[in-house]
Amino acid sequence: MREKTILVVIPVREEHRELLEEAAPGNHFVYSSIREVSREQVQEADIILGNVPADKIGASKKLQWLQLNSAGADAYTGQGILDENTVVTTANGAYGKTVSEHMFAMLLAMQKKLHLYRDSQNKHIWDEHGTVTSIADSTVLIFGMGDIGRHFAKMAHALGAYVIGVKKSPGNCPEYIDEPHLMKDCRELLPHADVVVSFLPSTPETRGLFDKELFHLMKPGAFFLNGGRGDAVCTEDLCDVLDEGRLAGVALDVTKPEPLPADHRLWDYPNVFITPHVSGFYHLPETLDKVVNICTENLKRYMQGQKLRNIMDFQTGYCSGNKK
Repeated sequence: MREKTILVVIPVREEHRELLEEAAPGNHFVYSSIREVSREQVQEADIILGNVPADKIGASKKLQWLQLNSAGADAYTGQGILDENTVVTTANGAYGKTVSEHMFAMLLAMQKKLHLYRDSQNKHIWDEHGTVTSIADSTVLIFGMGDIGRHFAKMAHALGAYVIGVKKSPGNCPEYIDEPHLMKDCRELLPHADVVVSFLPSTPETRGLFDKELFHLMKPGAFFLNGGRGDAVCTEDLCDVLDEGRLAGVALDVTKPEPLPADHRLWDYPNVFITPHVSGFYHLPETLDKVVNICTENLKRYMQGQKLRNIMDFQTGYCSGNKK
């Protein structure tokens, strides 16, 4: 195998560089950052580790393999971005802990109205906000049973919730999922859930899924959380439903549009909890180690002609498992 140029735009430390270079000895490594990487560096790469700006790839025929540091690949689905022969793999498996814990914390905060008490604190008001709810004995409906959804389900089940998991296709059901279902069942499930959580990727089937119809199927007083992709939700429909007072609370780490404009009405609902797409990335330091470990394993596999982990199937929008 001829020497490969491997471009790394992940913010690796020295120990990470050693792991990567040991996985692919005899190859030329180039290190940059997402902000500073040049179009020329991207065009010269045989392999890229990290989410380079999509507009710099230019359907490069030299690029054989793009290993993303994200769990999703929707930024690379447009025409003229990737050559049809470029293999794309994701960092699926690196973000389950950090994203699920972030969203779970938002849920518990809303159930106990901690965000409202923080608002009162900021205004120096000593007051109470009425009744609260509990995760124990509640029904939690989770859309998307990948790594993040399974982590969230495990925590909810451990605290006494009845957990319903919605998947794209049939498969094994872990013990902490009380009921497994497919997407076709979602309309029958929504009226029974106290908490509805989305960890769905951006696909033709999921974009705009949560519209006024689905929100109206939810139990009055339910909580809705989105930690997957913002375009799974029709934002204006969500605002209209909030105007109706139907939902007890909404927690969003992703929105559409994103960033959310400063003058958007979604900011102003007291029962909406918004964070600016920060549940993932590397805010939990161990996440970077997990991303590098995935890259290292896939580099070893690539150099040995073995099957890669987490190949993205752009037709379905999901990782299709281990393929060469």
